[in-house]
Amino acid sequence: MFNIQPVSQDWLQRALEYHHTLTKPPGSLGYLEVLGCRLAAIQQTLHPRLGKGAVVVCAADHGVAAEGVSAYPPEVTAQMVLNFQAGGAAINQIARAAEAEVWVVDVGVKAPQPLSPGGPGHRVRQGSGNIQREPAMRQAEALEAIQVGAEAARAAVAKGANILAAGDMGIGNTTAAAALTAALLGLSAEAVTGRGTGVDDARYGHKLEVVRAALARAQARLGELSKADPLAVLAELGGLEIAAIAGVFLAGAEAGLPLVTDGFPVTAGALLACRIEPRVQGYLFAGHRSVEPGHTRQLEALGLRPILELDLRLGEGTGAVLSFPLLRAAAAVMAGMATFSQAGVSQTGKP
Repeated sequence: MFNIQPVSQDWLQRALEYHHTLTKPPGSLGYLEVLGCRLAAIQQTLHPRLGKGAVVVCAADHGVAAEGVSAYPPEVTAQMVLNFQAGGAAINQIARAAEAEVWVVDVGVKAPQPLSPGGPGHRVRQGSGNIQREPAMRQAEALEAIQVGAEAARAAVAKGANILAAGDMGIGNTTAAAALTAALLGLSAEAVTGRGTGVDDARYGHKLEVVRAALARAQARLGELSKADPLAVLAELGGLEIAAIAGVFLAGAEAGLPLVTDGFPVTAGALLACRIEPRVQGYLFAGHRSVEPGHTRQLEALGLRPILELDLRLGEGTGAVLSFPLLRAAAAVMAGMATFSQAGVSQTGKP
């Protein structure tokens, strides 16, 4: 489906060795050095550069919202898509500060008319099924949603983006993300289900029951979920925007770009992309760690260390885009910093 090349381990080793020749004690820039070396390996140069960024915000409604798992009504999804397009949301302000363009894709909002006309992608259907009681979508729809996200990513790359993030919007999507994550990783509902938009204790307990029921229903159809076809698991338990997010990461990796994850639903999409094509993992950076407990489990499974720890839980791609300046700084250190020999500085402590 996607032609993704592995990130070169030879280039990674070259970058690590080169970093030790720069005018600083080895390791003194901490994790920034690791980020810079990974960027160098992805771009296959010892002088990586990150310019224009983009965040593809994928939006869809969820039938499971009818179970009362969110503090907000389903109508908010469509309202927030219009807010993104008007430039009034948090992601718009953060993207402006971080030199990134916001792309909004209505892949499955429940509204009379598509909310992203004229842009990349299209609406696959009006919302997913209620995963407690039925599959989220057909497998053909899951594949179509993946392609919608891929199309949007390619459009962003064609306009010059060389660092790419995904964002999400969909009332009820932390419930779908919890079910999908539990299924893919073989975990319990309790291990991955959080409070999402900030539900109270009673609604949180109900949300846990909904996730458990969804997992039991899917398991009865597919058997052991962690070993099932990831597309089948997606169709049973996921969301249209989570599928599109997987497509963003798959197409971004195919283009050879550094890819930045956001919070829980977006990282569910990244996890799914890696199950479809494991080579995606080498291109991923974790923009932040959210307060959702399942997010930590996702990052552990992907082997990702979060760049930021800000207790965020908004989504939209906010945490991912906030990390763009730090990733640019990591690249700039490698691209512009003098070596000991170039600067005429005596090198000590060489490993």
